[in-house]
Amino acid sequence: MHFSRSTNFGFAIALTIVFSASSYTAAYADGDIRLVLQITIDGLRADLLTRSLDHFGDGGFRYLLANGAVFTNAHYQHANTETIVGHATLATGAHPSMHGMTGNVWYDAVADELTYNIEDPDHLPLPVRDIEQSGDQVDPAQRLARTTGRSPRALLAETLSDKMLSYSGKKAKVFAVSGKDRSAVAMAGHGGKAFWMSTDSGDFVTTTYYYDAYPGWVASWNAERKAEQFAGDSWTLLNNVGTYAMAHQDDRPYETDLRGYGRTFPHQFGGADNKLLYTQVIVSPHGDALLADFAEALISNESLGQGEATDYLSVSFSGLDAVNHFFGPASLESEDMIRQLDRTLAGFLQFIDRQVGLDKTLIVLSADHGMPEAPEYMQSIGFPAGRLLPQFIIDAANRIGEDLLDIEEIVKFYYRPYIYLHADKIEKKGIELDQAQELVAGELVKEPGIYAAVTKAGFHKIANDEVARRVRNNYHPERAGDIYIVQDPYWFNFEPGPVAVMHGSPWRYDTHVPVIFAGPGVRAGIFRREIQPADVAPTLAALIGMSPPGSAQGTVLAEVFIK
Repeated sequence: MHFSRSTNFGFAIALTIVFSASSYTAAYADGDIRLVLQITIDGLRADLLTRSLDHFGDGGFRYLLANGAVFTNAHYQHANTETIVGHATLATGAHPSMHGMTGNVWYDAVADELTYNIEDPDHLPLPVRDIEQSGDQVDPAQRLARTTGRSPRALLAETLSDKMLSYSGKKAKVFAVSGKDRSAVAMAGHGGKAFWMSTDSGDFVTTTYYYDAYPGWVASWNAERKAEQFAGDSWTLLNNVGTYAMAHQDDRPYETDLRGYGRTFPHQFGGADNKLLYTQVIVSPHGDALLADFAEALISNESLGQGEATDYLSVSFSGLDAVNHFFGPASLESEDMIRQLDRTLAGFLQFIDRQVGLDKTLIVLSADHGMPEAPEYMQSIGFPAGRLLPQFIIDAANRIGEDLLDIEEIVKFYYRPYIYLHADKIEKKGIELDQAQELVAGELVKEPGIYAAVTKAGFHKIANDEVARRVRNNYHPERAGDIYIVQDPYWFNFEPGPVAVMHGSPWRYDTHVPVIFAGPGVRAGIFRREIQPADVAPTLAALIGMSPPGSAQGTVLAEVFIK
């Protein structure tokens, strides 16, 4: 057969297109991804994994570490390392300056009140049963919520799950579950379904944003009252105490005794009439096990991974964060929590393998933030640290306002990390707002425990470029306060109360988290260059073969892909 020069050229182009398309398919959809499973472990500082590595079984963390693309140097690039900020960044691939979730709480200028990040009075919880509200919600951020309504309306950016819904023509199934409401809501995005565990009832609940009534399988799961089985029981160590590196760290005066839960093992749960029973369950390995059990019921009953489109499930484990808050990362409780979570994770992945197939499940594991050590613990090893309480900051700023500007009580609100000034009082004095901000901030940095006090225009004044960039990435014009307070390393910036340890700083113990990809199309290996969790959503999108979420600022991690 004879081809003309032009015909040969056209045939070559056709062959190139065929082979290029084949290579593209192999690179982006290898293994037929049926389910994207995003696992987020609240408060898992990256090095807490390596400390317990020798005591992991084969099916949980070790499976992911051996078979995944493991990034050992992942750091958040925002300053306020809190739960909603990290989850929203993982979900959208954007910084809080873009996705708007600048903190667990911020000042609502319209309502003239502090507001909880996902509260929405138009979408109230679906009723499960008549229960007495305990009023003992341990989460200080939730206590500031004006209503029990919840939705993602304050999330300003498209999530990966939103993108999967639009890309699939709304055929993808999207769910998110967690021990915390804000973790589930952020990951479900605007179009998915979210469930979280109620510390009032022990049920997994949702709101009218997602459903008009509970699906039958959810009502059935809740009717089994699984959390109540722990009434009168206790949290005991998984292994012999002598195998723990933190065996000697089981009773420290700054740890929290949660209403009789104790500072030492075994930690005794209250009886069925104890209003803190479900909170205590969450502050133990049993809360994570219940979450995994609920997630398995969801996968089975919603047939995830069985449809014509790639489905999405976010599972955000909350127990380690709670334990670290009350006992600290360098505690026997924290070490046992990670060992028991490994066992829970192994069982969950085995279920995924039976139900969907791990060869058809794209997994990413990360955390929403790290965690510092308690100030008293750092003092015990000679490091200067302390507790920077809100009233100290408010009093200092008010004193400065009175001394320099002749304005009494210049502070309108303070909720970490932002100070909100009384703009009307400043205006009445004929002073420009930015001038007042700079004067107050300039004096605040002289106070003990304050590393930087940053105004809306003052990012350039931070000597540490890395910290300045993270504070800038946290800035949203409608939600930022007048002055951002950056505490010194290992200084506790939180309200007085039963919390021993608090994250939320731009320092590396709070920004450092694991990032591990595993599954179809993923190249196993250990990668040590610095990346950011904002890279997770664009990389998952690329593995699926779709564009990243619209506001994503992270980049695709090329190391993940099989070449």
